[in-house]
Amino acid sequence: MRQRPIIVRLVVFAALFTVAVVIGMFMMRKDDRLPVYHPSELDPRLVDPSIRQTYGIHHIKPFRLIDQNGDTVTLNDAKGKVVLADFFFTTCGSICPKMGAQMARVQDAFKSDDRVLLLSHSVTPEIDSVPALKAYGERYGADAQHWRLMTGDRKQIYDLARTSYFACTEEGDGGPDDFVHTENFVLVDTLLRLRGFYDGTSAKDVDRAIADIKRLLEEAPEE
Repeated sequence: MRQRPIIVRLVVFAALFTVAVVIGMFMMRKDDRLPVYHPSELDPRLVDPSIRQTYGIHHIKPFRLIDQNGDTVTLNDAKGKVVLADFFFTTCGSICPKMGAQMARVQDAFKSDDRVLLLSHSVTPEIDSVPALKAYGERYGADAQHWRLMTGDRKQIYDLARTSYFACTEEGDGGPDDFVHTENFVLVDTLLRLRGFYDGTSAKDVDRAIADIKRLLEEAPEE
């Protein structure tokens, strides 16, 4: 008869221990989530002065651009996907070839996953025509289903760089004398929120981007 209370206590202890472990694992997974970045939390040099003190949830702005196949690309193409974005130009001989090679690595890592989308924005859209983008994409094996190299309105692209992706430190108005030149890759989640920044010329940092994309793909959807 004395054994029954002991057995009951052991069963209760085991149950409580199991619950504690489950709660602990849940909390660890939640703490392990990538941060969600807001303008007020970023390096002020990356954020356009007009929105440096903006609080609350930040989402990528609507856009309408043209890709290397001459097809229209809008925000709707990015919704529900994990996006890695950058800004480049086809005649760049310094950082852009390194960025192109690293973005190709990302494409290869997720070539069979339609949930991942790479968006490369030309910062010299007046030079980077659809044929120029097509030739540049072929150099790096860009598959337009997964990696879209885009041209379009210059002011729109520069505004995206500064007030949507926060990809560059230089201030400007997107005019003829303005120029964006940045090695940053920017990670965006399926809810169009900023989740990571990486040096697109660094294989080690792009390895981190690939790992973070996998983490976002495994994240439980938020309500």
